[in-house]
Amino acid sequence: MTMADTDNGEPETKKTRHEVSEGALFGIGNPLLDISANANEEFLKKYDLKANNAILAEEKHLPMYKDMETTFDVEYIPGGATQNSFRVAQWILDQPGVSTFFGCIGDDDFGKRLSEGMQKAGSTARYLINKEIPTGSCACLITGSNRSLCANLAAANHYKKDHLMLPENWAYVEKCRVIYSAGFHLTVAPDAMIELGKHAAEKNKIFCTNLSAPFLSQFFKEPQMQLMPYVDYLFGNETEAAVFAKEQEMGTEDLGEIALKAAALPKESKARERVVVITQGDKPTIIASGGKITEYPILPVKAEDILDTNGAGDAFVGGFLSQLAQGKDIERCVQCGHYAANYIIQQSGTTMVDKANFE
Repeated sequence: MTMADTDNGEPETKKTRHEVSEGALFGIGNPLLDISANANEEFLKKYDLKANNAILAEEKHLPMYKDMETTFDVEYIPGGATQNSFRVAQWILDQPGVSTFFGCIGDDDFGKRLSEGMQKAGSTARYLINKEIPTGSCACLITGSNRSLCANLAAANHYKKDHLMLPENWAYVEKCRVIYSAGFHLTVAPDAMIELGKHAAEKNKIFCTNLSAPFLSQFFKEPQMQLMPYVDYLFGNETEAAVFAKEQEMGTEDLGEIALKAAALPKESKARERVVVITQGDKPTIIASGGKITEYPILPVKAEDILDTNGAGDAFVGGFLSQLAQGKDIERCVQCGHYAANYIIQQSGTTMVDKANFE
């Protein structure tokens, strides 16, 4: 294996109006190239997929990726939850080099597309390159306003903590102020996530993660709960929160109570209380903080204007993180999250074709 660095040229020296330091956001995750298509129920049934779900590919799903390319008009979009969030944060901040992302890709065309996509977004991607395994991909099958995600992790599944701990790589961790890693990486390198969580607790930095998908709370609960004491901000949607509560035997289906109970779970750092953020589609976003629940209404979108809900959650997190990196309050973070999600569901895939105008 070799390492690749897709940094974006010389360090930014001039501050923008946002006043965010270079490398303020840091994350590790699963770099995947999204293969997105408008599909139909028959195609979902053919591969035993559900209309609004996220799963890891099994043997039966592997022929599907080529099948998509021959059956539908497909789009190739840089993806993977954490990468999506960072690209959105970069779009809002409009300042190169604010975010740094680590993950594993293959030495192939898909990997080149990912590197180019992150560079275009202004994010610094330092990939571990596996010369023997292809770059991961994710089938994004759109049916109406629903999306079914099926990720073939491939090289993304081979990220190693050793890469993170190299002095030249750990230097990026040292200079960041906010760390985010979507829960999906718990299936790959939970030891690396925990190392980042410990660093955040020791250095009084902010560590954020995401419930990401129901299967993680069901089948990866041990690493999930090993990480939880280091989590300052926990994100999730209503379905993920309900499954998390059931698996943790919280004894309630009320989302507000679930958020409060999740916020009250044991925490390593006493510098700040945990904040739990639960989105629920077109319903208000629930925030549990300081033993209280606050609800924030979303920015409504007409049904006919919704093109693709894929990436809405990642976009929300990206908007939220863009403000958190500036030290803004929770209300401002949520507002920007709503702005970003509102924009993304009116696009095809997690793509930004206009300049951000969040004020």
